[in-house]
Amino acid sequence: MGADRVFAYGAAAGLLGDLLLGDPRRGHPVAAFGRAAAAVERVLWRDDRGRGAVHTAVCVGGAVTLAGLAARAVRRSPAASVALTGVATWAVVGGTSLAREARAVGRALQDGDVEAARARLPHLCGRDPQALDADGIARAVVESVAENTSDAVVGALVWGAVAGVPGLVGFRAVNTLDAMVGHRSPRYLRYGWASARLDDVAGWPGARLTAVLAALTGPDRRGAVRAWRADAAKHPSPNAGPVEASFAGALGVRLGGTLSYGGRVEHRPVLNGGGRPVAVTDIDRAVRLSRRVGWLALAAGVAARRVLKGRAQ
Repeated sequence: MGADRVFAYGAAAGLLGDLLLGDPRRGHPVAAFGRAAAAVERVLWRDDRGRGAVHTAVCVGGAVTLAGLAARAVRRSPAASVALTGVATWAVVGGTSLAREARAVGRALQDGDVEAARARLPHLCGRDPQALDADGIARAVVESVAENTSDAVVGALVWGAVAGVPGLVGFRAVNTLDAMVGHRSPRYLRYGWASARLDDVAGWPGARLTAVLAALTGPDRRGAVRAWRADAAKHPSPNAGPVEASFAGALGVRLGGTLSYGGRVEHRPVLNGGGRPVAVTDIDRAVRLSRRVGWLALAAGVAARRVLKGRAQ
């Protein structure tokens, strides 16, 4: 069985596993990686970019090496290779958890329980929930669904299509490190620089594919393209910008504006300024769009592998 079929069958099984099972309650491999990365940080941390770069190399390099050894160990068995790809895909994607948390916040808002929505929001994003009213919470959820469609689903599938199991695991390692040390806090401004820049590079193709697929499958295709072209570059993140702008245009809503992280207020550009304010019902619309984008990303990855295989022959 060729590598293209191994990826196709394994990644499809992994996405189905995520859909049916979600993330494991205990013993999640990503959580284990996080604990290992934290242990490395305790040894290496200094307020220094070089130390941070070593941290990134050790953690990502170690994860990719282990994944490569596992893939090599089963390469002679198509069934085992498919199974390993399926397990790796299931472990690194998080579409079901993303949808579950977004809808939980949405249900609380529909019930008029803003405090419950605020309590649930940190499961989804790092914003200060106490600084948000109901409309602000709904907007934060839609923005998080958009960004995490790329980070938690599409990006992993892109790198899985490129490099198999090591690509799947490597992307999740990079993304997890960025979440741990890549933010602009006093402790990590220098130490997390390498992780943040590597995440920008690794996330670039997945973000563009997410934006394209959101435009193709969203309710307003022209609006998605228009918002992407007009507003994506205004966003401080090179990858979140295209994704959030495309989702905003596709859903016909206005994203961006003032937000608060860790007590720090940011004034971000408005995306799709001609759209309407986000409503609670838009949360479910964003989740459905995210689901469509994830499955189409798998199809695109499978097609790309087959094209590359055909050219290599």
